[in-house]
Amino acid sequence: MDVGVQILKNLSRDAQATVSFIDKFCNYYKDLFPEVRTYEYFKYLYLGIISKIKRKSIPEIAKVVGLKSAQSLHHFIAALPWSATKLKNRRLLRTLEALEGNSITVLIDETGDRKKGKERIMLPDNI
Repeated sequence: MDVGVQILKNLSRDAQATVSFIDKFCNYYKDLFPEVRTYEYFKYLYLGIISKIKRKSIPEIAKVVGLKSAQSLHHFIAALPWSATKLKNRRLLRTLEALEGNSITVLIDETGDRKKGKERIMLPDNI
């Protein structure tokens, strides 16, 4: 059945497919979103972030992913119909699982700021 008909009839539907690796990556977080549209906007946001557009603004991302209006993507971020804390915790858990107990070094580059000194910041082991 056509997606437009499913929307009009308020039938449950699967999320629109994007790029296969984005779909695979975002599937890990699918249960955190209350409805299929919010999950699709999550995927569109990731797709826009990895795209080659120069400005990663909401209107530019909406254009590059093919949304007719940036309003829906803006509403997804501004209204938070999902839990940002749960998403952050899931992302951190997934990162820890991928590390498999190995340690890493995180570099933060504040582009435009002059680098002063050679001091390193050590993070606690329980992060």
